[in-house]
Amino acid sequence: PISTPEDYSGEIAEEIGLYYTQGIPEDSKALSENVLADGEFLQQTDIAFGEETDMLELELGRFHSGLLFFYIGRVDQLSHMFWRTMDPKHPAYESAGVLRAVIENTYVEMDAVLGRVLGVVDENTTLIVLSDHGFAPFYKAFNLNSWLARAGYVTLTDDTEGEFFQNVDWKGTRAYGVGFNGLYLNMKGREAGGIVTEEERDALLEEITEKLLAVKDPGNGKQVITKIYRAEDIYSGPFLEDAPDLVIGYNSGYRASWETVLGSFSKDILRDNAQKWSGDHLMEADLVPGILLSNRKIAAEHPTLRDLAPTILGEFGIEKQEGMTGDNIFEKESGK
Repeated sequence: PISTPEDYSGEIAEEIGLYYTQGIPEDSKALSENVLADGEFLQQTDIAFGEETDMLELELGRFHSGLLFFYIGRVDQLSHMFWRTMDPKHPAYESAGVLRAVIENTYVEMDAVLGRVLGVVDENTTLIVLSDHGFAPFYKAFNLNSWLARAGYVTLTDDTEGEFFQNVDWKGTRAYGVGFNGLYLNMKGREAGGIVTEEERDALLEEITEKLLAVKDPGNGKQVITKIYRAEDIYSGPFLEDAPDLVIGYNSGYRASWETVLGSFSKDILRDNAQKWSGDHLMEADLVPGILLSNRKIAAEHPTLRDLAPTILGEFGIEKQEGMTGDNIFEKESGK
């Protein structure tokens, strides 16, 4: 089933017609691979956005109490794909005329959606508008695994780029990168071919952190990575052991390369991003903050995403659950 209850998705289709059911309906991959031209992609995203607003209208018309959550991913996807049209400094910049305003126009559209919702809610209804991140240019891609190999932390069996770590000699590897921001040590007893002992962990993490923070872009002298987080400093709970040992916070304009995410070792450690996927947010958290708006006064001085669950529970008179690290943003003692 694609909904809970199972018949809910069909009920919506009966009301508004057939609609996209993918988690991200905007076909950004088709645009990146030139299957769709810019205009065709925008037509496709307009169709998805129309379906989303139809769903919102449907639920606004019958929502009277409880919790209504609605997600629109349009700003995210268009910011990823059309940053290149408004930023002359981007390697993929195109003087695209009307396309230059795509992202700005999208925010105007969101203002209209918010205005519609504000016209429906009453004084007894709490409205929260949030994004989990902001946006920044994606100028250059950094291959963390290639850097680790060049620095002696990964041993390769050959000099091919490989994929999925196929050419890694794990008996000679102390650290590796997985995903966009994760760095793991090859820990003995955790990884199948682990060689790093618990006694070696702290010193090795400090060494790698110091070296990564010293990496500069040879083209402009900028620091590529501005902050590195230890897992135990930012995460807690029973799944901490599954987290990366280090979370890499890239500088604005820099991001992990597509190749390093899946364990491929490109020849270039740092290269220009000439792709249409030109904006991103997988960087140091402080450099790409999200937004938080409400029709109630927010008492927290520095609200975070962690505060949202306790806040929503508080609206229903429910105390935050054990293990929750956030606070109610409407209460003065929150925002610590």
